[in-house]
Amino acid sequence: MTDLSKYRNIGIFAHVDAGKTTTTERILKLTGKIHKTGEVHDGESTTDFMEQEAERGITIQSAAITTFWDDHRLNIIDTPGHVDFTVEVYRSLKVLDGGIGVFCGSGGVEPQSETNWRYADESGVARIIFVNKLDRMGADFLKVVDQVENVLGAKPLVMTLPIGTEDDFTGVVDILTKKAYVWDDSGLPEKYEVLDVPADMVDDVDMYYDQLIETAVEVDDDIMMAYMEGEAPTMEQIKACIRKGTNELTFFPTYCGSAFKNKGIQLILDAVVDYLPCPTDVIPQPLTDELGEPTGEAATVSVDEPFRALAFKIMDDRFGALTFIRVYSGKLNKGDTVLNSFTGKTERIGRMCEMEAEERKELDSAQAGDIIAIVGMKNVQTGHTLCDPKHECTLEAMVFPEPVISISVKPKDKGGSEKMGIAIGKMVAEDPTFKVHTDEDSGETILRGMGELHLDIKVDILNRTYGVDLEVGEPQVAYRETITAEVEDSYTHKKQSGGSGQFGKIDYRIKPGEQNSGFTFTSTVVGGNVPKEFFPAIEKGFASMMDTGVLAGFPVLDVEIELFDGGFHAVDSSAVAFEIAAKGAFRQSIAKAQPKLLEPIMKVDVFTPEDHVGDVIGDLNRRRGMIEGQDAGASGVRIKANVPLSEMFGYIGSLRTMTSGRGQFSMEFAHYAQCPNSVSEKVIEEEKAKKAAK
Repeated sequence: MTDLSKYRNIGIFAHVDAGKTTTTERILKLTGKIHKTGEVHDGESTTDFMEQEAERGITIQSAAITTFWDDHRLNIIDTPGHVDFTVEVYRSLKVLDGGIGVFCGSGGVEPQSETNWRYADESGVARIIFVNKLDRMGADFLKVVDQVENVLGAKPLVMTLPIGTEDDFTGVVDILTKKAYVWDDSGLPEKYEVLDVPADMVDDVDMYYDQLIETAVEVDDDIMMAYMEGEAPTMEQIKACIRKGTNELTFFPTYCGSAFKNKGIQLILDAVVDYLPCPTDVIPQPLTDELGEPTGEAATVSVDEPFRALAFKIMDDRFGALTFIRVYSGKLNKGDTVLNSFTGKTERIGRMCEMEAEERKELDSAQAGDIIAIVGMKNVQTGHTLCDPKHECTLEAMVFPEPVISISVKPKDKGGSEKMGIAIGKMVAEDPTFKVHTDEDSGETILRGMGELHLDIKVDILNRTYGVDLEVGEPQVAYRETITAEVEDSYTHKKQSGGSGQFGKIDYRIKPGEQNSGFTFTSTVVGGNVPKEFFPAIEKGFASMMDTGVLAGFPVLDVEIELFDGGFHAVDSSAVAFEIAAKGAFRQSIAKAQPKLLEPIMKVDVFTPEDHVGDVIGDLNRRRGMIEGQDAGASGVRIKANVPLSEMFGYIGSLRTMTSGRGQFSMEFAHYAQCPNSVSEKVIEEEKAKKAAK
């Protein structure tokens, strides 16, 4: 049985191109997991094993790998950086205890770094920071440290300082031991010497050492009092304080280096072991009831507790369906039967394995703290809880953002439909932000996702991995409808023609709800004019109509309905009669309540060289964008804006043209807002034309 204090479940996350995957490769090389380092730019890295990842040089799905350092077991997840795949980061953080935030030495804190940092804050994940690519032109370690403080609002604790910059970057000084680690030009991680601090850095190292000690001892009152009385803390005490402060998210130990040149990675691994939490150090996962409400209990990390695990990722590979689980408590043996508390069904555990990116090592058992994959589970989806059938429980579920963009697809040949259906079914199980539905009028298959790149890669996977050749329609925006006026109205459903009839009368108010409130129903009926037992049927009738608005048939958002009176018949009234009345009432009144079209607004973050700022801002304004702010950095300017999604299709091409290929951008959904009349009329006309054509 493994000692849980020797476990580290960590994730590596950052903005696109900050060097996460390269850092992971170097860690695997150093820990002896791989013998030849694969480069991202050659398409040969260990954790980017999908064809699409190798070609594009980006990480698309998180990859799990187990390795060892200083007799500690490290379960490492390399996550994607692109905003379209943040769900992979979110669900990985959900099951990790600690993380390494990688920042580019010249790019600094970039848009996606902020999103990932926010996710990690929300998940309460302790982190260390690695400022990478210090051998690059324009790299500036202290500038990035400053950005972490000012842009992320986090407190970096500087643990190393770089020796030299850009091409002259040769190594790092470990501030705690006041020793210099200098690598030779061979590029091998083990070819370094431990020397004294260079003479021109002694004063800086002393200054940062004092800052480090003062910040660290603040987390322990006794050590701080002794320090203030002139008693220097021991190395063990300092490390214990840094570990405590890191785990409480008070500060974040900050390191520097160059993963590509193999400089500084050993110190990162030592920091993972010394400062990041083991499974028993973190706050246990809360347990909930079937409705997702907290029960007040938690999944204590211990092998002696009943078995509890969370399925956080489903993956289909050449060996079959894999379900990745994080075991929170108890033990799991091959052949055990476990309960899926979401479906209420039990499954027998056949094969279990430890993942080494694409390779796997068969296991006979797993225990609390492990991240493993189970082969061939049938009805398990992301976010489901697996537990001991005798001790049913539900772990806090994951919440995923709704897709904002869709495309229609159909197979080029007739025989491809069934193949496409099976393939899409597998892909939907793997990715909770990828949705599919069939348009009832046209029979087209509609794929919905988080962005153009997200859907582009899904189509590519369907084509290459599953061999389905597709015709792809234009991207479509997920419009919504809402109302802007209050209407008081009455509706009677009456059907009395011999035999038992139907009768239901309701008096109600329909009014605009709070933003993002969806649908709310209240009743203020007094005196029993509508018996209470019919309220759920009335609510159900109104709620069922929210899927189709009156303007163009888009789902309706943010509507509040208050039932204040009505009437019933002692014999002919029934739940069905009142449900039908509510549906008729919705149709009757929604058109009177001044319906309006809503469009998704995206939070857009653009990076551009200074010379092109005017062009970029002018272009965003033409796209109906609202500029929220701009921030000048050493290598360019970041512009933040809110822009309608419909205006952002193909934006990357325009941006590259405007900035001579140097511009970058990321966007994520912000909120829904009313469309201007000109846009609204055009969309409604298009929808009507589509329906007429069908």
